[in-house]
Amino acid sequence: MYSGQEVVCPRVNDGEWWHLHQGVMAAGRGEFFRSFLEGLDRQPGRPAPGRRQPVRGRGKPGSGGGQAGPCQGPAGGKRKKRRPKVAPNPVSGMDHSFPEVKTEETREHFTKVKSSPPKENLVERLPSEILIKILSYLDASSLFCISHVSKLFHQLANDDVMWHKIYVSEFGGQTWKPKSVDDAALKEDPVEMEDRSAGHWKKMYFRTMAGQELNKWRRELRDISPYTGLPRQTEWVLRNLNVSWELTVCDCLGRESRLEQSRAYFFESSVIVRWSGGNFPRYHHIGNIQLHGVRKDALKSPKVRKPDWRSLILKLDMKTHPARFIGKDRLIKLILLSPGFIIGIWRGQSSVAFIMVSLHFHRLVEKSLLGSPVCPFSEPVDRPPVDNSDPEFGLHGYTLHFVLHNTGTEIMSGHFRQLFCRTVQIRDGQVELKAINRTNLSQHRSLSGNIKLPWKSEVLEGSVENCCIMTLTLLDEFQKPFWCVSSPICIKMAKNPLSFDYSGEHFLMEYRNPDGQVKMKLVWLKEQKQFFLISLTIYVSVFKVNKHFSTEY
Repeated sequence: MYSGQEVVCPRVNDGEWWHLHQGVMAAGRGEFFRSFLEGLDRQPGRPAPGRRQPVRGRGKPGSGGGQAGPCQGPAGGKRKKRRPKVAPNPVSGMDHSFPEVKTEETREHFTKVKSSPPKENLVERLPSEILIKILSYLDASSLFCISHVSKLFHQLANDDVMWHKIYVSEFGGQTWKPKSVDDAALKEDPVEMEDRSAGHWKKMYFRTMAGQELNKWRRELRDISPYTGLPRQTEWVLRNLNVSWELTVCDCLGRESRLEQSRAYFFESSVIVRWSGGNFPRYHHIGNIQLHGVRKDALKSPKVRKPDWRSLILKLDMKTHPARFIGKDRLIKLILLSPGFIIGIWRGQSSVAFIMVSLHFHRLVEKSLLGSPVCPFSEPVDRPPVDNSDPEFGLHGYTLHFVLHNTGTEIMSGHFRQLFCRTVQIRDGQVELKAINRTNLSQHRSLSGNIKLPWKSEVLEGSVENCCIMTLTLLDEFQKPFWCVSSPICIKMAKNPLSFDYSGEHFLMEYRNPDGQVKMKLVWLKEQKQFFLISLTIYVSVFKVNKHFSTEY
């Protein structure tokens, strides 16, 4: 490609560009640009790989006088032994059979080559029209990726003319109508592109793509269940979009283990995800745990593989999130890591058998799709209107949907309306909402079956008694989700009898987080062999109430 002279890129017409494009598409864009850059960066006068360069200053062989050869010693002296011939390199194809020649001329030549300063990137010396012509053959995703190569490519890849052509070829006359007023420029004539800011059509392309995709599944989430206050089609949307959940476990040395879910258990208002059989580090070596929602696109061709989009949902640091023991059986013990993580550890060891997490359906689709790989989805703040005429605004009209379940069965489900709290009943910075009163026998509920949490590892399975999952959805008076929780919970025996109306052992179940608290009182009826829930009280933080309703209790 070079003969010791500077390389000049020839001018080509549109027909030659078409043939060039066909060669790019046949050989692959990456291979074309790689070979193109290798040719431009090659030093002038430097031989191409695999070619032998003639050596200057070689003396004529012979035993008489004249100039001594490279392997010949001084006149009258002994000849040095020749180096054995080396077979050609099977990888590079170069022949090293002749001996190495070191003369003053070659030393000076190699010294000049090594000490020469790096030259300017010759690609950047090409006219911008030629580079834009090359970039115009790329699709939207490739054009976006190449814009991060350099400042020059970033400037050229944001050309509005190219993005306008991509936009028109992709969407034609159909446009997504955004809610913001600034995006009304879609209705303008494309002739007025010069008046818009740089990168306008690039932004509109990705907004339209995202808007069409969002409208597809948000339309399915508009149907709200009056029983739970949540979208009815949450499970259907998650399955239809091929959403799964991925666990990243990082040890104290920074090494990561990325695990795909083993099983997902869907319920009316939550889902339990389990990971087992993975390469878990030992429990005491775990530094942090990250939970990502992953959407895997259905590929038209099995040979084409696109990277899956990962949306961060939770990131827990083992140092800042204290763990506590909640139960055990003869094989494992359970460690609860708030909020919602269960780590199963083999008894007598520190090896992890499985990890489970319970996720509430509230905004789960958005959390699994709209976050970034390093930043969770930020929920929009939608505060209700302020009612200054109501002296107890924000303290009444609550609705509670409450479920106790495990990975296989529903233990108890209840729907409680018109929960309230008087202003004088606010104590210790908490609003008290009683769903089941201990003194009202008609409100008491029986639990179906025993309270237990089944588990399964790669080869073994079992169940831990006195543990289950609690899923709570508290709606405000406008029937909007106010406090949503899905977390493991355990039962413990009460020291004193909680009610004199029942003869049997009394138990307590409690849950607490910064937003509120849940207290349950149960009685084990030995003859019926079942639990009775005789009290259920919800405590909500006054700070959360004031922030949501703009009040000052």
